[in-house]
Amino acid sequence: MATNQEKNLMRSLLLLQDEKEVAFFCRDLMTPAEISELSLRLEVANQLNQGKTQRAVAKNTGASIATVTRVNQWLKRGKGGYKLVLER
Repeated sequence: MATNQEKNLMRSLLLLQDEKEVAFFCRDLMTPAEISELSLRLEVANQLNQGKTQRAVAKNTGASIATVTRVNQWLKRGKGGYKLVLER
């Protein structure tokens, strides 16, 4: 169950109206390294969702096999957030 702080974060994301606003908010909220890591995870999920093997995804993205495996587990048995975004 989400904490009040987590709910506030989710509500804050819903207030953003376009890519520029999201970029500004993300940059204020996270370090460049954190943004890069989250972007990498999304690309890993995208390639896995396209049916590429975990090893191929690791090679293509430069992500560790541990990261690829973890994202693959979330993609298959998570809450469906990755799939929702990738489908849209």
